[in-house]
Amino acid sequence: MRGWLTQTAGGLPKIFWYLWTGTLINRTGAFVMLYLEIHMVVEYGFSATFAGLVLGLFGGGMALGSLAGGVLADRWGRRSTLLVSNLALAATAVVLGFVFQPVAVALLAAVYGFWNGLGRPAFSATMVDVLGSTKRMRGMNLNYWAINLGFSFAAVLAGVLARTPHLTVFLLNAAAQLIMAAIVFLRVPETRPVRDTVPGVAVPHRAPVEGSILIVLRDRVFMTFVLLNLGLWIIIESCKLIPIAMHQRGLDAADYGAVIAVNGIMIVAFQLFVPKLLAGRNRSRVLALSALLVGLGMGATAIAGTVPALMLTVVVWTAGEMLNAPVNGTLIADLSQPAMRGRYQGVASMGFTAANFFAPVFGGMLLDHAPPMTLWLVLALLGVAVATGQLLSGPVRERRARALTEPKPTVEGADLAPVAA
Repeated sequence: MRGWLTQTAGGLPKIFWYLWTGTLINRTGAFVMLYLEIHMVVEYGFSATFAGLVLGLFGGGMALGSLAGGVLADRWGRRSTLLVSNLALAATAVVLGFVFQPVAVALLAAVYGFWNGLGRPAFSATMVDVLGSTKRMRGMNLNYWAINLGFSFAAVLAGVLARTPHLTVFLLNAAAQLIMAAIVFLRVPETRPVRDTVPGVAVPHRAPVEGSILIVLRDRVFMTFVLLNLGLWIIIESCKLIPIAMHQRGLDAADYGAVIAVNGIMIVAFQLFVPKLLAGRNRSRVLALSALLVGLGMGATAIAGTVPALMLTVVVWTAGEMLNAPVNGTLIADLSQPAMRGRYQGVASMGFTAANFFAPVFGGMLLDHAPPMTLWLVLALLGVAVATGQLLSGPVRERRARALTEPKPTVEGADLAPVAA
């Protein structure tokens, strides 16, 4: 056991563990959107279409925030961007707790999403900066584990807090954001690469940021990967529509907390074993298998008419998500040009956050206006399409990753060092 723990978590830098702790606290308190998912139709009285629009605006705000956050992380700094993101999230959560009018809820959800997305590229870039290529998969897998451990707590708390005063949920979320901001302010230094100071020597890894985000958007290999990730996350993020489907089938939507908690419990119990399971395996094949499992699991929601059956579907698509997470995070880092790491992380994050727009908006419309099984069958077919795309694009992607991660000549005394906080 001691040897396994050393292989899994040993030798990681102290800054990583501060970020890991912040992730755990932040995600434990991130039950605002879970609360809205459960209560928008039943308590707020919104239609499935409007509830989907609210969730979609949250996702759209995250997508825009991710693009802005990627630029800010490179130009302004990771640390400053993270602080602004968490402080603004706390303030927006408090305001959202006082609002019930539909349009106001929708607009505030978009603003909340923007601030949420703003910090994602800065956080990911900081993680990549401090881990380096050799510890990247282990660190990202551990952080993904913390995300889901916190999400599991949040899912349970969302059910427990379902009958507490409405404002309490939003105040607790604001408190979690403020704690994360305090950890960043007190313990996380700026890690953005800077120009080397050795006279007459230029070190690419420390060059100033050049070019615009359009360079990333024109990177065909990277953008193909981002689009495939978008397809996968559209499937996964459609889980937010399960409460609406439950309500339409006569099930208690409040049981969604128990259903979705299966996702977090599986990841918490087994995710730390995934890197060893995947060691040495073809990454494109792993991603294809992941997409097939996610599509199959979400597609099976079409025939799951009870809470236990819905839990079983979550088991299947969660297995696919677990396989995807460490490989996906490592590939994004491997495909990123070091001097534009924040921008690459921002665009990659946009692939995830945009799914938070497309999945609930179009999924909500299908639930309202199409036969009940339509949405889930479409998601199953999308899983097959993503799997095919991963296999076809894999060889070119791996060649690019190798070209960017091969060791480069270094100059004695010119190693990369974080900027002082």
